[in-house]
Amino acid sequence: MTATTVRTRTFVQALNEALDISMASDPSVYLLGEDIAEMGGDFGVTRGLWAKYGAERVRDTPLSEAAIVGTAVGSSMVGLRPVAEIMFADFLGECYDQLVNNAAKMHYMFDGQFKASIVVRTACGGGFGGGPHHSQSVEGWFLNVPGMVIVAPATPADAKGLLLASIENDNPILFLEHKALYRIKGDVPEGHYTTPLRKAAIARPGKDVTVVATMKMVHEALAAASELEQEGIDVEVIDLRTIRPYDAETVLASVHKTGRAVVANEAPKLGGIAAELSATISEECFRALKAPVVRVAGLDAPIPFSLVVESYILPGKKQVVEGIRSVLRA
Repeated sequence: MTATTVRTRTFVQALNEALDISMASDPSVYLLGEDIAEMGGDFGVTRGLWAKYGAERVRDTPLSEAAIVGTAVGSSMVGLRPVAEIMFADFLGECYDQLVNNAAKMHYMFDGQFKASIVVRTACGGGFGGGPHHSQSVEGWFLNVPGMVIVAPATPADAKGLLLASIENDNPILFLEHKALYRIKGDVPEGHYTTPLRKAAIARPGKDVTVVATMKMVHEALAAASELEQEGIDVEVIDLRTIRPYDAETVLASVHKTGRAVVANEAPKLGGIAAELSATISEECFRALKAPVVRVAGLDAPIPFSLVVESYILPGKKQVVEGIRSVLRA
């Protein structure tokens, strides 16, 4: 079935549509997580699915992230396709062993006899005063894990298309949903369609500088590009979409064209995707670069409850603009 009519939907509605379509078309798909059934999840992503598909396929679980992901891994070994919800990404630490030592290694350890076809959806990111245990960007925790796929949509259309593609994929997938994006609206095609994994999107074409961004920082980069356009600065914005394995080809082709690169990511600078991309760009585009790669990232500090201090720690449009100006001055 191909996509037809395009409608305006929120990020949450787009995710809900993807789950509904997957469950309707494949009886092996089921959902599990804390308060996802009658309540519909803390952010409303699973709302209405318990009433439609029943308690067998939309399962409330105890408050145990290890049990949620352990159940998902075990059931995937016998042919089911679980979609697990971890309410806040910060609590992935509670099920880290299940993800890293079981799910990510399953296909390799059993020489293809078993696979962990699981999707772990989770809400990440700050900006709302949630404090140090409900606001982290956790992608860096999993970047060094072979076998894991990390998906991070920035738009409602990609939220739906990437979630459908993730559920249909046979790899263990960590599906990151930035909380600040849940209520944004955008055009979303009706029906079934998939957005390819490991394929970045050129969110805005340009010729002077490349900004590679993820999730909320895509929108901050687009806002920065619009501001700088008034000064005649033409910024190309790349939405990475899949963080691991990422689309190096699209990123490097853009940097070869512009000669300048800024990498924007909300997580702390040390050891994150911004560091990885900066290193790859520097290695592969060394002779094409007209300036050193600049990383725009969060400060190396826990996320505070204070909105004022939080806004100081987390990067935004202002920091992206400063990063772009710095590579243009070099």
